[in-house]
Amino acid sequence: MRWLFLLFLVLNLFYYVWHQQQAPLRPKEVESLAMYKGGQRDIRLLSESDAAQPRRIRPVAEAEIPTCLFLGGFERQEQARELEQRMVSLDVRASVQPVDATAGTDYWVYLTPLASREASLRQLKELQARKIDSYIITQGDLVNGISLGIFPRTDSAESVMQRLRDAGYEPFMRELSRAHRDYWVRIAPESRRLVDDMLLERLAADFSGLKHQLMSCEGVASPR
Repeated sequence: MRWLFLLFLVLNLFYYVWHQQQAPLRPKEVESLAMYKGGQRDIRLLSESDAAQPRRIRPVAEAEIPTCLFLGGFERQEQARELEQRMVSLDVRASVQPVDATAGTDYWVYLTPLASREASLRQLKELQARKIDSYIITQGDLVNGISLGIFPRTDSAESVMQRLRDAGYEPFMRELSRAHRDYWVRIAPESRRLVDDMLLERLAADFSGLKHQLMSCEGVASPR
């Protein structure tokens, strides 16, 4: 009985010592785990950080388009050449530039070509016998057809077409763009500062109807 009591006492002492050695480790483990989790909360991916902040986009500056001063609007090239020489004599870099602009629309009334030129010529004689002005077409996609005139107004063209229908023909009409060519003197960008308001006034006095405008150096728009 005495030995059993001593054995029980030794076991209690052994358990007490083991318990004292293990107990301090538990709070340390909990504390270190909390620190680890807290550190995880503070860690963010770079992609997440970038997504949270709006990105700043730098505006791309548009390339500056060089502009030139254009003088003219002349109907004759000789006038533009004269102005060009005037500019060159003033050490102004200048060059003549023709500009084609649409000045309106014409209306062409015609009859389509027949099977042969001989047939078209017989038709032409019939029309002329009826006192209808007409001409044989000698070139283009309507060669050997018959032209009945080009008119500046649709009502004039429609009147001729109705007369032909009454005579038993089948006329057609085609719109033609009427082009007008003007001549301008282009002042190079590096010389534009030399052409001031005072010089423009003198040029306007020497060249009747002179116009001036700033446009892209690639071309000039017609003021019409």
